[in-house]
Amino acid sequence: MEHSGILVVGGGFSGITAALEAAEVGHDVYIIEKNSCLGGRVSQLNQYFPKLCPPSCGLEINYQRIKNNPRVKFFTLAEVVSVSGSPGNYTAKIKISPRYVNTNCTACDKCSQVCPVETDSEFELGLQKRKAVYRPHLNSFPLRYVIDPAVCLGKSCSKCVDACAYDAIELDDREKEMTLNVGAVIWATGWKPYDVSKLEILGAGKIKNAISNMQMERLASPSGPTNGQIVRPSDGKSPERIAFVQCAGSRDESHLSYCSYICCMASLKQVTYLRAQYPDAQIVIYYIDIRTPGRYDKFLQKIREDEKVLMVKGKVAQVIEDGATGDVLVTAEDIIKGIKKEERYDMVVLATGMEPSVAGQTLPAGMQQDDDGFCISQEAGVIAAGCAKMPLDVMRSAQTATGAALKAIQTVVGR
Repeated sequence: MEHSGILVVGGGFSGITAALEAAEVGHDVYIIEKNSCLGGRVSQLNQYFPKLCPPSCGLEINYQRIKNNPRVKFFTLAEVVSVSGSPGNYTAKIKISPRYVNTNCTACDKCSQVCPVETDSEFELGLQKRKAVYRPHLNSFPLRYVIDPAVCLGKSCSKCVDACAYDAIELDDREKEMTLNVGAVIWATGWKPYDVSKLEILGAGKIKNAISNMQMERLASPSGPTNGQIVRPSDGKSPERIAFVQCAGSRDESHLSYCSYICCMASLKQVTYLRAQYPDAQIVIYYIDIRTPGRYDKFLQKIREDEKVLMVKGKVAQVIEDGATGDVLVTAEDIIKGIKKEERYDMVVLATGMEPSVAGQTLPAGMQQDDDGFCISQEAGVIAAGCAKMPLDVMRSAQTATGAALKAIQTVVGR
């Protein structure tokens, strides 16, 4: 039996785009997202190219499109267990983990207010705490709280149950399974920042004022842990000297052997964040090569014209902390001048690379991966999209998602 439905694995920007493109031409689409809300990495950004929009701009429009289209069904806290079959006729088994909060939830926050348990916020990348019952972030979709079973005290506490006036808390919620029959599968599982704890010479994530580029996005975001004020995590001081270390884990045979594509543009964008708040701050960018493809080269030229931005071509040999002040000491070479020296900074931003979210995992549906963990489409009915396929920025991720939707449609229509 042939099926016209399409399964989209991953509810980030690429997955949402692919799902909507297919649904709006008449196909039933099922989005499977392992996290508690849609939006993926884009929802963590302060701004994204090409227009330097806040993520709420593009995501909110897409959320409305999902709400208004009965052909789109999405499942959060869900994972694909297995996919069997052939193009036009796939059977997917899905596992849905308990949320412990039902659709009665109005996001009134009463449950979180009484919750006694705090833990690091994954969304804020450790820069802020959250409760065991929480809303993932300010613009999360669906607008519903979730309970983290790893830290929740369960029925021995139950304060959230007592505080909820809408009977939305279900501490007895259990894992569920379902089966979907579809004609094609789009793999849009996205990316994760490279683990800085593996970067020994760059402080291995132990230096409080040496942050990752994604942490910088959260500091700059109005909805972030500092309400958009970029300050040193250690003491809340305004930085006067900031360094960016490019290729932090990328283009390195010991870590990520490839160029992660987005890191140069991310750092140049983040220079504009700093300049908007600190007109007199001194900024140094240590780089191997600056890669700004196509029209983005104009953005690079704009940054180069800033007299307080110094671009140093050379590899960073060491990043250490001054324990007395919290300052960050960077030892780097300057290839152009032929010198190597140590410089002191208030804060350092590590331009960590992009790694596929599914790197190191065995994937269902016969989806193959290259040596770096990026997905390779092996048959007509299973198509990779977005950063699951290769390192991409938001705009190009959406383009590949549209292409994947077209291939999926061709698969189910052409059978």
